[in-house]
Amino acid sequence: MPTERFTFPGHSGEPLAARLDLPDGPHLATALIAHCFTCGKDIAASRRIAARLAAQGIAVLRFDFTGLGHSKGEFENTSFTSNVGDLIAAADALAARDMAPSLIIGHSLGGAAVLRAAGRIASTKAVVTIGAPFDPEHVTHNFNDALDAIVNEGAGDVILGGRPIRIGAGFVEDVKASKLAPDIAALGSALLVLHAPRDAVVGIENATRIFLAAKHPKSFVTLDDADHLVSRAEDAEYAADVIASWAGKYLDLKPPAPPIGAPEGVTRVDEVDPAGFRQDVHAGPKHHVVADEPESYGGTDQGLTPYQFLAAGLGACTSMTIRMYARRKKWPLDHVSVDVTHNRVHAQDAGVDIGPLDQFTRKITLKGALDDEQRERLLEIADKCPVHRSLEAGAHIKTELKPMAEAALI
Repeated sequence: MPTERFTFPGHSGEPLAARLDLPDGPHLATALIAHCFTCGKDIAASRRIAARLAAQGIAVLRFDFTGLGHSKGEFENTSFTSNVGDLIAAADALAARDMAPSLIIGHSLGGAAVLRAAGRIASTKAVVTIGAPFDPEHVTHNFNDALDAIVNEGAGDVILGGRPIRIGAGFVEDVKASKLAPDIAALGSALLVLHAPRDAVVGIENATRIFLAAKHPKSFVTLDDADHLVSRAEDAEYAADVIASWAGKYLDLKPPAPPIGAPEGVTRVDEVDPAGFRQDVHAGPKHHVVADEPESYGGTDQGLTPYQFLAAGLGACTSMTIRMYARRKKWPLDHVSVDVTHNRVHAQDAGVDIGPLDQFTRKITLKGALDDEQRERLLEIADKCPVHRSLEAGAHIKTELKPMAEAALI
């Protein structure tokens, strides 16, 4: 996915660092992500979610709040209200590019900020929270003994994520005064609440209160045993899949006509992990599947192998072709199933005079009050399936190297 780095002025005018992850294809919508408290735009969960959405045709803006990451300003002088201001400024920066965000996603305290900011961003159609607190003051539970010093001395150091963070008294006062219930009730957008029941930082009861305060349409999906940062790859991938699927219901993701010469559009395959073999397979903005290899071959066994995809194509095409013929003939075919196996065989075993070749074996089950002649005819029709013909006849594969201007990340 192409990524553009740029800056925009935050709530106080200080330049904020951002990454705009762009679809490698048609741009159908835009999303804005707010990271968790004292985290940053490049946290693993945000990166994975952005990659999944970009593959679906949704551009994603990730940015560092004032005073964090590569953004300018003093974090000590920020507050929950200033985070909301930064979010609105980010939305304005996107709108200036004619990319106003329709999907707003917030993680942890970023989720609370999103719940407040979304109603002030006119383009918002859908909102997602991940491990968000119902009460922003909840974040002060992490300050422990430093809370009194912050309040009494005006600022203090708190150890978060193994590093010291300077927190100002204004932040504490602001989160204490911030109540989200009215903002949630007046959201006016579809809401998806993602939360892990075992979240040890922000308890699951926060998700319950957010969900109950919201009006329809609203959805809740559990992240099972994920940690608060959704740091495990499989948890982040699951969250990304859920968000991508859910958002499609509320965003207008209508792709343009397929390119000339590709009537079914472009099927794009992206490597997920260079250390393994997992691939993300996207056919337009609506369809996503995973390809992989078994663990015994160095993969993680999270998806079909390439040959299983080939077998699935043959099986699906066979079933569709049989159904189409039976429907036209008005024959009593109740159900079709096709089992496909693949193997490498020697030429003599296949009855041909060439070297080793690939053999696909189909076992077709036809259910219904069909007579023997009808069953025999449907078996013959199976061989008329277009994928069957393509495999038998062979195909010409034209390979081109994509120009660096198109393929390189910015």
